[in-house]
Amino acid sequence: MRKGEKGIFVVMAISIVVLIGVKIYQNSKNEGEDPGIPFYSTANKEVKDGAAKVMHFVECKKCHSIWGMKDFSQSVPAPSLDGMGMFRTEEWLYDYFSSENPQEMLTSRLKPEYRMPSLTHLTDDERKVLAKYIFSLKVEDWYLEETKQARYEKLTGNKYNNEAAKIK
Repeated sequence: MRKGEKGIFVVMAISIVVLIGVKIYQNSKNEGEDPGIPFYSTANKEVKDGAAKVMHFVECKKCHSIWGMKDFSQSVPAPSLDGMGMFRTEEWLYDYFSSENPQEMLTSRLKPEYRMPSLTHLTDDERKVLAKYIFSLKVEDWYLEETKQARYEKLTGNKYNNEAAKIK
């Protein structure tokens, strides 16, 4: 190795060591733990598998997102199914899926072709497993709080605080 090549090699080695040291230092500061993925299901394997078959058959993902995953070809502004079990009961979901006209239970401002279809063509057991699974979809409390904060600030333009949110 020539003298100039040794110098370049030494500079590169020192640079790599410095960059690794900076990265280690940044990681040690860690300003907050990553809270992880906020979505989870309380369903057992049997319910998950049964619901997966039904959801595939009726093409739920054509309109809805789940686990934060959205079909980029979807143009329907349907709600995410993540955390739905925290807002509705299993019985309500079963009644909704069993309704001849779901819009009577939950009105929609979507164009008729984008509204939730009736699922009465499914068997009673299929609607039950779908309701059980959707009810099992939960989100962590911290995620709900962050979502509530973002929504409040977007709608009002004001900084979020718990007292202001209680008034609204």
